Amino acid sequence: MSMRSICIHTCMVALCASLCAGASCAGNKENQNVDKAYFNGKIITMDPGAPLVEALATRGGLVILTGGSNEVLAECGPRCEKIDLEGRTIIPGLIDAHAHFLGYAKGLERLDLVGTESLEDVVTKVSRYAASRERGSWIVGRGWDQNDWPEKIYPHRRELDRAAPRNPVYLSRVCGHAAYANSEALRLAGIGRDTPDPPGGRIMKGRDGEPTGILLDEAMDLVSDIIPGPSREDKKKLLVDAAHACLAVGLVGVHEMGISGETVSIYRELFDSGELPLRITGYFSGSDEGFDSLLTAGPLVGYADNHLSVTGVKFFSDGSLGARSAALIDDYSDDPGNRGLLVTEPESLYASVKRCHEAGFRTAIHAIGDRANRIVLDVLEKVLSGDADGSGRHRIEHAQILAPEDIPRFAALGVIPSMQFIHCTSDMPWVGSRVGPDRIAGAYAWRSLLDSGCRIPGGSDFPVESINPFLGIYAAVTRRDLDGDPPDGWFGGQCLTVEEAVRAFTLDAAYASGEEELRGSLVPGKLADFVILAEDIMSIPHDAIPDIKPVATVLGGEIVYSAADFAGGSTK
Repeated sequence: MSMRSICIHTCMVALCASLCAGASCAGNKENQNVDKAYFNGKIITMDPGAPLVEALATRGGLVILTGGSNEVLAECGPRCEKIDLEGRTIIPGLIDAHAHFLGYAKGLERLDLVGTESLEDVVTKVSRYAASRERGSWIVGRGWDQNDWPEKIYPHRRELDRAAPRNPVYLSRVCGHAAYANSEALRLAGIGRDTPDPPGGRIMKGRDGEPTGILLDEAMDLVSDIIPGPSREDKKKLLVDAAHACLAVGLVGVHEMGISGETVSIYRELFDSGELPLRITGYFSGSDEGFDSLLTAGPLVGYADNHLSVTGVKFFSDGSLGARSAALIDDYSDDPGNRGLLVTEPESLYASVKRCHEAGFRTAIHAIGDRANRIVLDVLEKVLSGDADGSGRHRIEHAQILAPEDIPRFAALGVIPSMQFIHCTSDMPWVGSRVGPDRIAGAYAWRSLLDSGCRIPGGSDFPVESINPFLGIYAAVTRRDLDGDPPDGWFGGQCLTVEEAVRAFTLDAAYASGEEELRGSLVPGKLADFVILAEDIMSIPHDAIPDIKPVATVLGGEIVYSAADFAGGSTK
C-alpha cells in the first residue's frame, strides 16, 4: 500500500477501534455505536480468523463488529436498524478485477451482437438498425465472433455494404482485438490498398490487394478514432446506469483498465455529486496523450471516501487468440506461418514499465500468448531486479497460454496473474485448434498458478463477457459451459474450489490493487461492502451458481440495491 493509503486505513481502523471499544466495554443496549445490525444469517467473511459468523454490525460505512447474533444485537441502541437475514448468506462485495466500465456504459446504446450465430445474423441486425438511422450517421456495434459461425472465417466488407449502403459501419469483435468495417467507414478513415499496416496492427487485404474490412489491434484505431463519441453529459448518464447494473449482480467495484485522464475527471465530478454508487480502481492507458503529466502527478488514492483510486497503468503486449493475434512462441496450429503480433516491442515496454514503477504506479500488462507472457515476465524481472522487496504488485492480464517453465516465475517475481475465468469456457471449443495438444497444458492454468504460490484476482473483461460475476465463479469452479459440458470440466484438474473462486473476486482482487487492508473481507475496520444472497454459495450444487441473483447489495453500509422481494426483516 502507498503511504497515503496506509494513513487512510490507519485512521479508519482507529475510528472503528474507538467505536468497538465503547460498545464492548459498556455492554449497554442504549449505546449509539451501531448504525445497522445484520443478524440470523450465514456470513462468509473471508477472514481466516473468523471465516463464518451469524451477524455483523456497521457504523460510518465500516464493519465494526462480527460474531453471534446475540453478541452483535447486544450492541444495538434504540436507533440501530436491525435487519433479520432470515437464514440468508452474506459474502463480501464482489470486485471485478478486469473490466472496461466506460466501454460497457457506452455499449448500452450500441448495437449488441453478442450471441449472433452466423454472418447473416450480423448482417440482418445491421440492416434493421440502419433502417432507423439517418443517412451518413455511424453504426457502431460489438460482440460478433466468427468462431460461433458455421464458416469460422473472417467476413468481407461487401456484406456490410449490402446491409448499410448509406452509413459507415464499425463492429468490434467480442474480444476487442479485431473490427469489421464497411467500405464507407474505410473511405472516411482513408484506408485503401496502399495504406500500410500501423505498428502493432494489421489491415487484412484480399488477393486483389484491397482491404477486406477486417482490422486487427492497432489498425482498429484508424477507424475508431474518427467515430464521434457521446457527449460528456451522455457519458455521465450512461455510467450511472452501468453502475446500477453492476450493483444488481453483486459488484461493488471494478478495476477499470485503460482509462484516460478525461475519464478520471468525469468520475471525479460524479463522485463529488454523489451520483455514482460504485468503487472504481483505475488503470490509465499507457497510450494516453497525457501519459507524461499523469505520471508526474502520481497515483490518486482514496478519493471521495475511497470511491476512486487511480494507481496503475495498462499496457498491451499482444492481441487475442480469437483474432489469431496473440503472440506465440511457435506457429498457430491452425494457421502455419502466423505467430501473432507484438503490439508493443519489448524495449519500449520495458522503458514504460520502468517509468511507471519509479513513479509509484503498478502496471497491468495484457499478455495472452506464451511468447507475450514470457516477454512480459522478462521485462518485469528486469524492472524489479533493483527493487528492495522484489515486488510492485505488477500484473499480467489474461495470462492465457503459458509455457510450463514460465508458470513458477509469476510467484517467484511477485507478478500477479489476473484471470478472467469465463474466457476459458468461452474459448474452450476452439482454443485447442489454435495451440495444439502440447501447448494446451499451459492454457488457463489456474490451479498450477495457485499451487506455485500465486494469488489470482478474478475478473470478466466486460463488455467482452457478461458483467455477472457468478458466471465467472461458475467457470472457475467447473470449467464447464452453461449446458454442463464437458461433464468433468475442460482440463478439470485446473479448477478452483468455490472458496478460492469467491476469494478471487473479493480479497485477492483487493490485494491486486493494494487495498486488502481496506476491503475484500468482512473484518472490523474494513469497508462495509457486501452482498446478501438467498442461496448458500458454498453448499449449493455447482450447476446452480450461474442462477444466483443477489437479493441486496450493500456499499459503505448502505443498501444500494435490493430485489423487489427483499424486505430484510428490518426493525428499529
